[in-house]
Amino acid sequence: MGFWTKLKRCHFLTTLFALLCLFVPVFCILVLLSSGLPEVAPNSHRGLSTSERTMEGESTIGELGLMMIKMLPENLPFTVFVPSDKAFNHVLKLQSNNSLMTDKMNDTFAILSRIMGFCTVPKHIYSESVPVLKELNLDSVSGFRIYILKMSDGTLLANNIRSEQVDLKKGEIIVHVMEGVIMDAEFEQSFISDHEE
Repeated sequence: MGFWTKLKRCHFLTTLFALLCLFVPVFCILVLLSSGLPEVAPNSHRGLSTSERTMEGESTIGELGLMMIKMLPENLPFTVFVPSDKAFNHVLKLQSNNSLMTDKMNDTFAILSRIMGFCTVPKHIYSESVPVLKELNLDSVSGFRIYILKMSDGTLLANNIRSEQVDLKKGEIIVHVMEGVIMDAEFEQSFISDHEE
């Protein structure tokens, strides 16, 4: 084989590998999100037993945060940096009293699933495992980079967003309630109104 043939083959294999690395995680996330998610009706959790729907600190998470967490399997290790109700309202313009209405449910679900990709890490991150004043770099399930730092008072900062509550647990899922929303700049632009620009 000549040098140029080897070089072309190497370039082809490198390109193929890069495309696989890009598309396989996206495809897996889409399959997970589309395959096992039932149509969610407002207040559908009322029929569940207390043990099936109770989570430590559930009242501080709010309905939108709980809906986001319920998209994940409880028996796998995840850490989710869930926006607080105030952050959902202020940043994403979502409110549990009207965003979960039947006519808005699909839009709300689409936004929550996209946010979940940005703020969910596929492993356990307890606040005690984060070093004080030393940054920890993580990749979310969508490949978005999350930078975590613990302040001396125990507060976590994830991409410069402060935590309100840390180390809540639902099955194998660890939840940190945040004062803002972790997302990329492109998605954030879709929530900036004309008067904020």
